[in-house]
Amino acid sequence: MEIEIYADVICPWCYIGKRRLDEALASYEGEVTVRYRPFQLDPSPVPEPRPLVEALAGKFGGPERARQMVDHVIQVAAADGLRLDYDHAVIANTFEAHRLVSWATDQGRAAEMVEALYRAHFNHGVDVGSREALAALAGEIGLDAADARRFLDSDERVAEVAASLAAARDLGITSVPTFVLAGKYAVSGAQDVQTLLAALAEVEQRESAAHSH
Repeated sequence: MEIEIYADVICPWCYIGKRRLDEALASYEGEVTVRYRPFQLDPSPVPEPRPLVEALAGKFGGPERARQMVDHVIQVAAADGLRLDYDHAVIANTFEAHRLVSWATDQGRAAEMVEALYRAHFNHGVDVGSREALAALAGEIGLDAADARRFLDSDERVAEVAASLAAARDLGITSVPTFVLAGKYAVSGAQDVQTLLAALAEVEQRESAAHSH
């Protein structure tokens, strides 16, 4: 079964959702291929990295409201064994990061690349909008940093990633993470492990019923 994950690398719920899916798949017997699909929470340009909490305050009606949201997501993540450091995180446009994931996918390293991007953004205060930082991250997971930088400095995959982002909107995906199972069943949000396992089992049953007729 193919699972497509529509997600953004600066979305905490996507990070949590990926962790929960990884956990669900660890105890799932079926054959699964995971594909990472790009989504941008905010496609507007970010001329320079600034503190994420400050950006959230501007979006969600003030610093207090932003802090409440942040504290909530930090608690949820902690229960899943993830540490989120919002005091150092900086806001970034993720278009280049999605291009890098596409490049890493060709080398069979999509999952590691996505994981490295989440960690960079949420744990290390890295500007994931910076080509230099992105190339270094590729190097950290064992890909060639210089190749990654050459790729990012070219216009390879720019049109492809833009088309993928448009495709997600056309599918009606408005919030992430969204998991699409077997190309047609959508599960939205960072569902818990049991819910994901139940969805996998149900889709597997439906698909095998459809194929046996």
